[in-house]
Amino acid sequence: METNSNLFLGTERIGKLMQKYAIPCIISLLVGALYNIVDQIFIANASYLGSYGNAANTVVFPLTVIALAIAVMIGDGCCAFVSLSLGKNEPQKAKKSVGNSIVLSIVSSLILCAIYLIFRDQIIAMFGGTVNAETFKHSQEYFFNISLGIPFYMFGQAMNPVIRADGNPRFAMVSTLAGAVINIILDPVFIFIFRWGMMGAAVATVMGQIVTAMLAVWYICHMKVIKPAKEDYHLSGHIIQKTLVLGFCSFLSQISLVASMAAVNNMIRKYGAADPVFGQEQYAQIPMAVVGIVMKFFQIVISIVVGMAAGCIPIVGYNMGAGLKDRVKSLFRKLLMYEAFVGVIAFMIVEFLPRQLIAIFGAANESTYYTDFAIKAFRIYLCLVIFACVNKACFIFLQAMGKAAESTALSMIREIVFGVGFALLLPRFFGSGGRRSLCDCRKMCRLYSS
Repeated sequence: METNSNLFLGTERIGKLMQKYAIPCIISLLVGALYNIVDQIFIANASYLGSYGNAANTVVFPLTVIALAIAVMIGDGCCAFVSLSLGKNEPQKAKKSVGNSIVLSIVSSLILCAIYLIFRDQIIAMFGGTVNAETFKHSQEYFFNISLGIPFYMFGQAMNPVIRADGNPRFAMVSTLAGAVINIILDPVFIFIFRWGMMGAAVATVMGQIVTAMLAVWYICHMKVIKPAKEDYHLSGHIIQKTLVLGFCSFLSQISLVASMAAVNNMIRKYGAADPVFGQEQYAQIPMAVVGIVMKFFQIVISIVVGMAAGCIPIVGYNMGAGLKDRVKSLFRKLLMYEAFVGVIAFMIVEFLPRQLIAIFGAANESTYYTDFAIKAFRIYLCLVIFACVNKACFIFLQAMGKAAESTALSMIREIVFGVGFALLLPRFFGSGGRRSLCDCRKMCRLYSS
């Protein structure tokens, strides 16, 4: 009976299934990405925070991505495992995976929260927060308050794919959307009316995350297809291994972003200090602030393509488990076509409308150096965005098919070798001949997108 409610995954028209599962997942991920982006928009437009607050947001952003990486590894891995198990008519394994994933998400979030609070200053310095004293101060304030919400954030994000696997992508979308709406409402109140600064932005974010987590708890108590029993919460090494292996590609995709940002932020700090403009105290935070903004737009694009692919995980997993490989091939062709289309739209926006994009992030309150650098950074950083969209879809699709090893290997080559290795090595090579200037920072943006 438990598997019958998912039989339509093997019979319903592919296009209709993609619409049902992918669209709510896209919206969920977009909304999740908007937490940090909305903070940055309001921070950038607060005259008493400006680019210093923007730079602090950029410093803390990868630290929230670490939390997200662990959460999606658990959640996406569980989603893929559940879908494959239901396709093979093994509901007991599916329930055990859900129970174990709930426990893992809670334990891992509490551990990460403790690490963040204990080693706050060292972690901030590691991600370039010491570029100047004002940026460091704002980073400390924002990071401390964001860290307090890590358990709620991770639980909500980990349970989102699990809710989709239970056949309710709409509720997964609504729960995330509710938290984001709270954040959007409270951000301007806390930043502009109460003038709480970075603390206000963080508190608004955490309150939204609490709402999403509470809705996830409610749904877990009312699951339809997969209803874990008390014994399913007892940890099983075999189930945990299978779940985490299937989710490792999602983890790697996110964590490589953190490693890349750490590399780029530190390269910017190092070479920016030797630049005649950005070497000045009042302008030192601009390259870091700008790279963070460009990164946020990229995250919006990637949220769409990853959401499209991740939304298809239950469909792919069920049909692979049921041996319906022709349906899987048809889904893959459609997915690649849609992902490439998103990449084309994004490419046109960044190449033709970069000035309008940077205006959203408080350019009117900044110097011309801020806008000029941002325009070039947008165009260079995202010049290969079409290919980025397609390869992200391929990694996740392989993961959904149960081919975790292939997905991880391809993802590591792209994310670690190119995303991190080149970002560290090539700026040194290009800069070895003499004076570091503004073009060094431009090179770093270019290299980061490679």
